[in-house]
Amino acid sequence: MNHRISNLVGSRKSRLAGASVLLCYYAVLFGCGGAEKDPVPIVAVQVTPAKRGPIAQTVSAAAVVYPLQQAVITPKITSTIRKFYVQRGSPVKKDQVLAELENADLAAAAQQSKGEFEQAEAGYITTTGASLPQQIQKVELDAATAKAAFDAQQKVYDARKDLFDQGGIPRRDLDSAEVALAQVRSQNEQAQKQLADLRRIGKDQALKSASGQLSAAEAKYHNAKVLLSYSEIRSPIDGVVTDRPLFQGELATANQPILTVMNTSKLIAKMHLPQDEAVLLKVGNPAQLQLAGVEEPIQGRVMLISPALDPGSTTIEVWVEAIKPGPDLKPGMSVEVNATAKSVKDALAVPASAVYNSPESGDYVLLAGADNKAHLAKVKVGVRSKELAQIESGINEGDSVITAGGYALPEGTQIKIEAAPSAESEKDSADSGDKPAEAPEKKPEATKPPAKTPAKGKE
Repeated sequence: MNHRISNLVGSRKSRLAGASVLLCYYAVLFGCGGAEKDPVPIVAVQVTPAKRGPIAQTVSAAAVVYPLQQAVITPKITSTIRKFYVQRGSPVKKDQVLAELENADLAAAAQQSKGEFEQAEAGYITTTGASLPQQIQKVELDAATAKAAFDAQQKVYDARKDLFDQGGIPRRDLDSAEVALAQVRSQNEQAQKQLADLRRIGKDQALKSASGQLSAAEAKYHNAKVLLSYSEIRSPIDGVVTDRPLFQGELATANQPILTVMNTSKLIAKMHLPQDEAVLLKVGNPAQLQLAGVEEPIQGRVMLISPALDPGSTTIEVWVEAIKPGPDLKPGMSVEVNATAKSVKDALAVPASAVYNSPESGDYVLLAGADNKAHLAKVKVGVRSKELAQIESGINEGDSVITAGGYALPEGTQIKIEAAPSAESEKDSADSGDKPAEAPEKKPEATKPPAKTPAKGKE
């Protein structure tokens, strides 16, 4: 029995040893020593050298053209349009009569007010030159008469008092003289006071009254003339008539437009920019207005930057003045404005697409090293344009900057530099694209190699 147990143990050990050998064989066959290392990936890239040259940072936005001066003319009175003197497109000058409203009633009122004014003016002259002196003269004469009567009655009283004291006349004669003296004294005092009042107050009040009547009449006359002038519609600016919604004979309502005049010699483009773009611009910066269908842009300059933010759109309004508008640019058109914010004449620049940004590294570019590897270089970016970016520090002139194939490329990646397509090759490809008959013949040949590759793998 012990012999049998020892045989079973020996057979089990032999089986385990065989399994171990078999596992080792498979390990060697599939992984331990027979696996080859993966080839190092090589990325095809395109490069361009960092060069020096001029660069400009521009701010672009859509804008609408407006006239710098515009007047929407509305009448101040409601009346029928008697006559129009201009049509749409008519050039006009400042203060030129453009239309006339019916004004017969206003003319009659003005004539009546003129007559009342002239009458008040004549009354003022009469009051100051004739009536007042005569009145003063009459009061002076009355005062002198009262004074003479008082003096005479005073003498009669004094004489009768002497006779009474001597016993020559009875008491009743002295009393009657005394009563008469009191009467003339009162009349004299009243006359003297009236003369003094007239000299001190009456003259001023009389002049004020006459002057007030004259001023009231004059104001009424001027008001009538102003109302009459409202019947003549005049242009407040030099320009061109761009709108005339009414016709002759129609009723013009007060404060409703009947004419629009624009000064088309000075045009501006109004655009709304985000805050981060608006702060780059300054008044006087050069700009260009690109009009659809016109090859040559119109030169302009930044004229105004709004000091406040538009609460509705949270943007800043910027005005760009067209220096020489030309006949193609008209109010109401939409244009593309390109304003130059900054410019550098001699800047080290690379293509803008070659500059990357990451939270860890910030702005950086990838350089193609002499060891055929990509190397990350942190840079400080200055002026940016649509095509180029100024590099203030981080690389040198002539460094080979990866412009294509470098996105998300790790540091030290093996690279293969490919030549960028030349202008002639691009032209040839464009020319071949113009020949649709040849394209179907070349397309099947290009797809044949991929179709054979799976078959070879199976064999």
